[in-house]
Amino acid sequence: MPLTIHDTLHREKRVFTPRDPDRVTLYVCGPTVYDYAHIGNARPPVVFDVLVRLLRREYGADKVVYARNVTDVDDKINAKAAKEGTPIGEVTSRYEAAYLDDMRRLNVSPPDIAPHVTDHMEAIVAQIGAIMDHGCAYAAEGHVLFDVSSYETYGRLSGRNLDDMIMGARVEVAPYKKNPHDFVLWKPSKADEPSWPSPWGEGRPGWHIECSAMIEETLGLPIDIHGGGIDLVFPHHENEIAQGVCAHGHAHSPEAHAEYSRYWMHNGFLTVDAEKMSKSIGNVLLLHDLVQAIPGEVVRWALLSAHYRQPLDWNQALLDQSRKALDRLYGALHRAAAVEANGDAPSEDFLKAIEDDINTPGAMATLFALSSEIERAMTAGDHGVVARAKGELIAAGALLGVLQSDPAEWLEGDVSDALRVEVEALLEQRAAARAGKDWPEADRIRDRLNALNVVVMDGPQGATWRVKG
Repeated sequence: MPLTIHDTLHREKRVFTPRDPDRVTLYVCGPTVYDYAHIGNARPPVVFDVLVRLLRREYGADKVVYARNVTDVDDKINAKAAKEGTPIGEVTSRYEAAYLDDMRRLNVSPPDIAPHVTDHMEAIVAQIGAIMDHGCAYAAEGHVLFDVSSYETYGRLSGRNLDDMIMGARVEVAPYKKNPHDFVLWKPSKADEPSWPSPWGEGRPGWHIECSAMIEETLGLPIDIHGGGIDLVFPHHENEIAQGVCAHGHAHSPEAHAEYSRYWMHNGFLTVDAEKMSKSIGNVLLLHDLVQAIPGEVVRWALLSAHYRQPLDWNQALLDQSRKALDRLYGALHRAAAVEANGDAPSEDFLKAIEDDINTPGAMATLFALSSEIERAMTAGDHGVVARAKGELIAAGALLGVLQSDPAEWLEGDVSDALRVEVEALLEQRAAARAGKDWPEADRIRDRLNALNVVVMDGPQGATWRVKG
């Protein structure tokens, strides 16, 4: 079936048709590198990594161009550098490196392009100038502001009227603004802040113009898909459209949005124990800490366990369920280790689910069905079925970005050689006791394994084990 995606702007699922199937373009808003990312920040890169994997499968890896930006100019970066007494470049380099390491642990594929704001200042200044030339922006007291009243369909993406947008954006009411909802394209820098030259004086760009300029310079317009979190719909993405459209003189065209991005995708909010993450509550979970304590695949599975457009509540039960789910799938692969996988394509049921607006819960259900099929076929000795189901399971896992570890190593976990030797010896003794119907001895060995925090999983091909998570 064709890939369908829910387009935020059209408010419906649409069949995906790229402008050019030989160059499919995708842009996702990336990190602002002033601190470690929290778990909510991890949802967009994981969700859109699945989309990129699917697009590369369908169109070819060399025909998909995926850009994820790095915001390295921001008030929060300046504040962090000032607080630490360290250079701004040191702050951004440190946290970008940490972010990329966290993404690697989540098995997120690197983007093809990672544009940094500081590398695209000329393009930003040029785009601001083009917006002004078309009468959609004005200079005032060292600032350049976008004139929202100049773009007739402003608000179409978010579906808000102007009064709603003013309240939702917490706009700064400044005397140099023509209207309170006009937003900054360029602003003066303070003495201790980084600045760049422009026709309007030394300064730095506003947040929204950065993405608009980088998209056009790195990918060209229109792009096929623009992605990000639902919190970015307004004002960030609303303003991106306005800027990108007006820079080319399409302010009065009712369908001008199509000249910027053909599809818009947004993932839902993430809460923690049913509460919004907040420093005041003290429930902000840093991804950097989570992936040190929990396997990255467990975190990734948890992030994909709900449909990307739906809210996701992060809690211990979710992590426990995610670990058990992966244990079950790895267990089937481990028990089928002696059978070579046949084929490298996912099942039709998996593709039907994942191509339906990236329905990861439906796709995950097909993985469980395949693992059950493997178990039944191993019991029956039908290695032909095992080989086919195993191939489909591995291929489906690759599209989801899971099942990337060695099954035996996954099930055993991060254990010492001494523990591994002891457990394997106990399992041999247990097998012998059970074969000889020496149940007291089998119980004694079971108690010893429990004391070692080891879970034993019996199957038709013997016992496997893992350390309790």
